[in-house]
Amino acid sequence: MEVVEIYTDGACKGNPGVGGWGALLRHGAHQRELFGGELDTTNNRMELLAVIRALEALKRHVRVKIYTDSKYVQQGISTWIHDWKRRGWKTSSRQPVKNEDLWRELDDLAARHEIEWHWVKGHSGHDGNETADKLANRGVQSVLGGKMR
Repeated sequence: MEVVEIYTDGACKGNPGVGGWGALLRHGAHQRELFGGELDTTNNRMELLAVIRALEALKRHVRVKIYTDSKYVQQGISTWIHDWKRRGWKTSSRQPVKNEDLWRELDDLAARHEIEWHWVKGHSGHDGNETADKLANRGVQSVLGGKMR
């Protein structure tokens, strides 16, 4: 089965504030860059949206290796989500899960593929992560019309 590597990142200028997300998809010699942003958002929402948009770009069932510098995303989808679903999308303290809409969307998309989740340290010189970071910042700029605040 084909393997697609995906590197994702989110950025936010203020939290909440103007945010951007970026994703780099690699398959053999091919690569695709995706980015976008929102005016009023949080960093965690942008981290989640980067993975969601990358998975939406896949046209068929494949093996995927996802690299994120967000422990929130990596641990959330690998560990926490099972308990959230069992408790009706409540945390262990019985509070509503933040970003439930995006977690549900990610859960649905992730079920369509065989995914390995990897955490990488951000801003540590990892090529794919550095590219995803640049794309996330392009997402912020796209919302601001090219002007950084």
